[in-house]
Amino acid sequence: MYASLFLLVVYFIDGLSAQSGFVGPLAQVYSPSLPNVVSVRKYASVMPYHFFRNTSRGSSAITFGSTSVPNDTSFALVEKADFLVFDPERAPGILGPNPSYEFIFEISKAVHEAPVYVASQNKLYFAQLGPPPGYLPQLVVDLNRVPPTLSEYLSDPPVYAPNGGTFHNGLIYWAASGGNNSIGGMEQRTGLRTLDPATNKSTTILNNYFGYYFNTVDDLFVHPNGDVWFTDPGQTPSLAYPWAKAIKRKLTNIKSDYSWFNKLTDTPPQLEAATYRFRPSTGAVTLVEDTLEQPNGIALAPNNRTVYISDTGGVSGSISPFLPSSGSTFNATGKRTIYAFDLSEDATYLTNKRAFYLSVDRLPDGLQVARNGYVVAASGRGVDVLSEQGELLVRIQANYTVQDFAWVGPGLTEFWMMGQGGVSRVRWALQGQEL
Repeated sequence: MYASLFLLVVYFIDGLSAQSGFVGPLAQVYSPSLPNVVSVRKYASVMPYHFFRNTSRGSSAITFGSTSVPNDTSFALVEKADFLVFDPERAPGILGPNPSYEFIFEISKAVHEAPVYVASQNKLYFAQLGPPPGYLPQLVVDLNRVPPTLSEYLSDPPVYAPNGGTFHNGLIYWAASGGNNSIGGMEQRTGLRTLDPATNKSTTILNNYFGYYFNTVDDLFVHPNGDVWFTDPGQTPSLAYPWAKAIKRKLTNIKSDYSWFNKLTDTPPQLEAATYRFRPSTGAVTLVEDTLEQPNGIALAPNNRTVYISDTGGVSGSISPFLPSSGSTFNATGKRTIYAFDLSEDATYLTNKRAFYLSVDRLPDGLQVARNGYVVAASGRGVDVLSEQGELLVRIQANYTVQDFAWVGPGLTEFWMMGQGGVSRVRWALQGQEL
């Protein structure tokens, strides 16, 4: 009888071990000298039961740190940290010896994107897209002042709703996502603009595809050869026929054009969701990718051979021209993925599409590649740093939704983030690419 009881106890203990596989604690302070940095043990790949993370919907922010893990109190450290370390071997090369996070400016709850650093001026330009619709000035951080200052900036002519930006050959390149018959007394349409920061003069270099308005020119990069690659979210190709049926049935929650359902344009989408290559020297626009539901962020690796594009199809809204634009909703089961592509040797087309990363929090919005090849993405209330294989290495956490970011300063190790409600500064070791 005792032998049977002993075996029963052994089976019970083994069963608990097999059921959980849990080895705690899940989280701990990374270093006694860095209490704002928390290390997550083995990516928290086995949590003790019963754990639960709510599903983010609408505008709610359900972060990784808000996951309920009542049987490991160490997990409470995750939500309070400025930095999360998932790979302790590679983290030192990202964070450096003394990483810091500072909330610098409180701004409106509008979308803020398209940051571009102009080294000759030591200023950081970025955009407020709205609400309210029709807001024309950009914002500029003067980094020459201590502390830095924030002010409005208006180019000549104004550029409406830049959504993505970069710097190339002395010019700011902006992906302009707004379009209206009368903005500031003039008509503007979605497209590409350049701005000479020395003269304050802006120029439209693209505003149509054979007469069609672009939907929401969202993000861009300029290849060393001068070609501009840009994303244009809009009506998903596979939804073209269901869209027609949905209008008939008066359904409104369909993946669609961000500018339309956020009231930045006065026309519903005319084109499929796609990514293009534009050659300014000839004016030619070439379709390079049209399989993503909502292409958003786009970035080029330092070796000029890999292109990354994020798909943010998890956001949806109405594209019906018979219904008013009514905002957007988020569904965690929708697309919130970064894809990697090989860029051809002549830098004209993409091949070898492959899934690269599924966002930990909300959507991968702003997207860039660091000097060492690590991919950096603004995702929900923070920024993710990813290896070239798509592994999450480090995450910066903020108290607002981060939509974009830029490196600034000598050495490009100062990192500025912005989004809905805030602008923050990070000092660390990870360097940006020289543009």
